[in-house]
Amino acid sequence: MLIATDLDGTFLAGDPSKRRDLYQWLKLETHIQLIYVTGRGMPLVLPLLEDAGIPQPDFIICDVGATIADARGDLIPDLMTEIDIKWPGEDAVLQALEGLPSLQRQEQPQARRCSFYCDSEFTTNSVKDRLAALECDVLFSAGRYLDVLPKNVNKGSSLNRLIRHLNINAADVLVAGDTLNDLSMYRHGFNGVCVGGSEIELLDATRKIPKVLHAAGMGCEGISEAISHFYKRSLTT
Repeated sequence: MLIATDLDGTFLAGDPSKRRDLYQWLKLETHIQLIYVTGRGMPLVLPLLEDAGIPQPDFIICDVGATIADARGDLIPDLMTEIDIKWPGEDAVLQALEGLPSLQRQEQPQARRCSFYCDSEFTTNSVKDRLAALECDVLFSAGRYLDVLPKNVNKGSSLNRLIRHLNINAADVLVAGDTLNDLSMYRHGFNGVCVGGSEIELLDATRKIPKVLHAAGMGCEGISEAISHFYKRSLTT
């Protein structure tokens, strides 16, 4: 079994006692692999690797899918080459978007992507038009975040490539998230859970996707619900 989970709002969220229950269970079930799949840049993920209270990942996908790394945060060359080729570069993206007043660059670390705060989904069309020649993807989520990514690169595509690289059966993979930038993870035939409190747009977009559970529990409690639902596994330690 492999769990691929978003961090903020998902694996790092929920009632503290429910988080402890899931974390302890994962530490004991050493045969279960864990992948962090996050919009954070690597510099904001690495401190979690030093926190003894949080289960350590076997792999890390960050930058909304634009970075694929091992458990230490080192890039996996075989999986990164295609992403690097597709990325036109930060300077080219910023030049194309220069003068759009509704975009504010996020200050967090970013690699092979450009991330902004955005005041309206309508701005997305203007951004797409300006970036057409660069062949980038544009992702709007949570009502305020806009990510410019290499073409066809997202959390789901990078996770799927990693799963195939590891030769793991899709039925053994559980994905978990809470916002629209997680939507792509549910489109590759994996078991999936939208945890309690998920973005309404994500819930609407996944209602007709097979094997996706809309959990009641927030954060880790929702992940635990999905483990029980899909795999009939108890988190009793």
